Amino acid sequence: MLWLYLHFPHLLLDHIRRSSENMAALAIVEGSGQKVIQACPAAQALGVSVGMRLKTAVSLAPDLSIVRADEQQEARILEDQARWLYRYAAHIVLVPPNGLLAEIGSLQRLYGGLPAVWQTVEEVLHERQLTAWPGIGHTPQAARLIARNGKGECTSDKGHILRTLGLLPLVAAEFDGRTCTRLQRLGLNTLGEVFRLPPAEMARRLSPETLSYIQKIQGSRPDPQAPWQPPHYFRQQADFVQEIERSQGLLFPLQRILSELEKDLCWRQQDTDCLLLVLRYRHAESTSLRIRTSGPEHRAEAFLSLISLRFEQQPLQAPVISLQLTVKRFLGREAAGGQDLLGESQDLNEAWHTLMSRLQARLGDNALKQLAPQADHRPERAWSTSQVQRTGRAAATKTGQLPRRPLWLLQGPQPLTETPQAWFTGPERISGGWWDGQRVHRDYYIAQLNSGQLAWVFRDVRDGWFIHGWFG
Repeated sequence: MLWLYLHFPHLLLDHIRRSSENMAALAIVEGSGQKVIQACPAAQALGVSVGMRLKTAVSLAPDLSIVRADEQQEARILEDQARWLYRYAAHIVLVPPNGLLAEIGSLQRLYGGLPAVWQTVEEVLHERQLTAWPGIGHTPQAARLIARNGKGECTSDKGHILRTLGLLPLVAAEFDGRTCTRLQRLGLNTLGEVFRLPPAEMARRLSPETLSYIQKIQGSRPDPQAPWQPPHYFRQQADFVQEIERSQGLLFPLQRILSELEKDLCWRQQDTDCLLLVLRYRHAESTSLRIRTSGPEHRAEAFLSLISLRFEQQPLQAPVISLQLTVKRFLGREAAGGQDLLGESQDLNEAWHTLMSRLQARLGDNALKQLAPQADHRPERAWSTSQVQRTGRAAATKTGQLPRRPLWLLQGPQPLTETPQAWFTGPERISGGWWDGQRVHRDYYIAQLNSGQLAWVFRDVRDGWFIHGWFG
């Protein structure tokens, strides 16, 4: 087997910088807040370095932005990276707090060789603006050590990989302090010298655990890795160093997250019609915005347009410190059915849903109504208004056997005061209403009046002739 390990030395730093358009000097400090563990290039240019005390860093960069490291936040960010890597490799292993492991030996034939796999991963890392040190090894531990020490190369030569590992000093091999001291007392300084020790002597002089670790690096002892499975939902979060006071400032991080959502939906070959956007404030309760579309959707620009309209209708309650977008409802994707009237969309159904979604986002969910048929033969009672249904593509209706109906139905029948000039269709008899005391018994015709208008007229058996609608 062949393994690829990705080490993210600045995972939290990259995550925060991706959510801001213009980021000043930024440093990540450990949980106690005493020592710098990550520093951006702008901070490094001012003299801030990893391992420096926070007081010293602030004296060098008075305007330094500071973020405290959080284990839960780092675990969530690492899972975000595993999600995109899962699109390219099926066997993914999370190695907290800042590593991902992927089995790539089985991918070489799919991508056309190891260089193609390596190039694909590098391109995605560059696109996502992530700092990562890749490493390849025939065992998970070998790939991990090579990556964490920045010695990664695009090669599957086992001999070359073992020689690279052999040159690592004992500290870089990540032995514990006690084991490292004992090895140095034996006159050993590199991992290659440890490899040459007899296994029995190593277990006797050091410990069985050390022997097991060495054998896992070399591949002589099994080291099974349980694969990670992505959750059945999409969730991403943007955290801000400086609070966002205007909703327009949220569009940049939202555009990135929605682009990720579009890629995720395309990979799933699915759509969604519901997004949950949560805005968090420092000293106020969070705001939850449920963004709905009138039908299945996957385009980032469509989602961003709806969110912008919601922001216009619902201003921010307070400065925002973070936002989270969640999608839990996924729908099957439908094939495109043609172009819309303006030729802007290849799918008429998609254009309809886009229009309805924009109107609802601007006017409100209850502002739009649609006509719905009722089980009644009387024309004035055959239709009613209802909420716009969030459905997929409607089934084709066979209109060939249905009688013609006018587009303009009058609010109530009006007496016919003239004899029509021509008769076209009819009679169509409608008799009903006996169950609610408003019975009708009518014969309907399509007739042309002397003015040239095409009317829908009927003869009531008791009251005479009436006009009930006009044809366009």
